[in-house]
Amino acid sequence: MRGVAFRGNSVAEVIDYPDIEPGPGQVLVKLRSSGLCGSDFNRYRGETPNEHDGQLIRPGHEPCGEIVGLGPGVTGLSVGDRIIQHHYEGCRECEYCLTGWQQLCQVTDKKEYYGGSMHGGHGDYMVVHKSTCVPLPDEVDYEVGAYLACGASTAFQALKKLDVSGRDVLAVFGQGPVGLAATMFGTEMGARVIAVDISRDRLKMAAESGAWATIDNTNGDAADQVRELTHGAGADACLEAAGLAVTRVAAVESTRIFGRTCLVGEGGEVTFQPTPHIIHRHLTLLGSWTFSTFGLAEAARYTAERNVPLASVITSRSTIEEAPGAYREFSSGAPGKFVINWE
Repeated sequence: MRGVAFRGNSVAEVIDYPDIEPGPGQVLVKLRSSGLCGSDFNRYRGETPNEHDGQLIRPGHEPCGEIVGLGPGVTGLSVGDRIIQHHYEGCRECEYCLTGWQQLCQVTDKKEYYGGSMHGGHGDYMVVHKSTCVPLPDEVDYEVGAYLACGASTAFQALKKLDVSGRDVLAVFGQGPVGLAATMFGTEMGARVIAVDISRDRLKMAAESGAWATIDNTNGDAADQVRELTHGAGADACLEAAGLAVTRVAAVESTRIFGRTCLVGEGGEVTFQPTPHIIHRHLTLLGSWTFSTFGLAEAARYTAERNVPLASVITSRSTIEEAPGAYREFSSGAPGKFVINWE
């Protein structure tokens, strides 16, 4: 079977991997779409191949496809089921696993990450545990399912934590795939969304995705611009999806007194001044990391029932053979969502 391999130093290639069969409790998934995610850049750009315990690991943690085989003991799933794969697997017995948060499993020797410690979705087929399979609604196509498998549902989960509604002005810092999904979902939830970025192309996409206003933060004055748009008060809620110190501070400074800020972008460091930034403004500061299997199912149902046009954010569709070129383009900072499609 064909699959992508990260060789190190921003080199990806398509190679032949051994054919696979599902074991006990597992299913065989034929991939229909697999998303590219910025969180893979460390593995893609790293100096060494993407390996775990000396084994070359196929990347891709945004898989969406069709079940084509069942291993022994699998119940509740059938050949032909359309699924989104939740890319974490834990002990399946602790309180976090039982509530769908397998990425929070504390049994470290049983904690797995598809695309990192286990083979991921950038291949013709993958074997996954049944507990990681989430139904894909009939109204949602496979490539939107791949977008929901990580980026879009991460935004949805953060907006739920922020309790966004029609009462709110919501500022979204960073208009990559997560931020664009937050702009689109936030608009659907009724908020007036202010989209913040330094890329004109991304801000244009944000406007097309429903943003009430856009802010070019090239000069680092986003907080001043947010206050100007909100009669000096600031946004009711802010979501930070860039993972940079400057945008994290700007998000906090853009939030009104008694407002809420949620940090989603990972990595890096930041220094807040607790008294002026948080304490004296009664700020609620939240963190949000991905979502549970139940949260993924909810985001998919919401997308289907509200007909949220997430497909409009997808700007690049490639075949598995074209995946290395797609990674080069995506890594250069090209806007929008990139997916690998089959058939």
